[in-house]
Amino acid sequence: MPLSPPAPTAIPGGPLGQAIQYGQRIVTDTGGTAKAYVGNALRCGSCHLDGGRSAYAAPLAGLTGLFPEYRSRRGSVESLEERINDCFLRSMNGKALPAQSREMIGLLAYIAWLSQGVPTGSEVEGRGFREIHAPAPADASRGKTIYLARCAACHGGDGQGVKGGASTYVYPPLWGSQSFNAGAGMARLSVAAAFVQAKMPLGNAGTLTDQEAYDVAAYFTTQPRPNFPEKRNDWLKGGRPADAR
Repeated sequence: MPLSPPAPTAIPGGPLGQAIQYGQRIVTDTGGTAKAYVGNALRCGSCHLDGGRSAYAAPLAGLTGLFPEYRSRRGSVESLEERINDCFLRSMNGKALPAQSREMIGLLAYIAWLSQGVPTGSEVEGRGFREIHAPAPADASRGKTIYLARCAACHGGDGQGVKGGASTYVYPPLWGSQSFNAGAGMARLSVAAAFVQAKMPLGNAGTLTDQEAYDVAAYFTTQPRPNFPEKRNDWLKGGRPADAR
């Protein structure tokens, strides 16, 4: 199914439209809109680029009709609400949204609106992240050189991102206390490399080879970041990826 989400100007009016707009604001300004549930400097849009509209950047469009879905990491079937909270607990290093909270309802409304026209059970093109393979083992030392040359201008030589204000970031931290924790999908080498190769550097996406993407991902994913003790319960029923933290 082609990825063809509606234009932002097509959000309807009325209470439903207000909920959709609120969900959109959470995606683009998570810390400012859902502060009580966010534990770092990231926002949903740090990974779900263009408000969840971008192929191979974990688009949100099309997800409504795919859940409930079996997740091997959880080892059970999970709801879309549970999947959203996985992101808040891991990528945002924060707290789960209550099921009936305004924040959860807003996100569900926004995702459902983005997903209109996608048949139930159908995946959109570019769901998740593109799978890539490096011809040689990833090398973090080479990755550091690439990072400093191609990534540090936005994310900082120390990986702490670039602030746009006292508590807001123009570009997110890639490690340290304000970045995703060790249980996040982006902490996995293959996931980070796929995202980097497809979408980074910003404005020059696709200019890194698969090998370079793996090398730079090997560098920043192994830098210090918050732990996620609950990851010990991941993949208890099998299917554990080789690069799982």
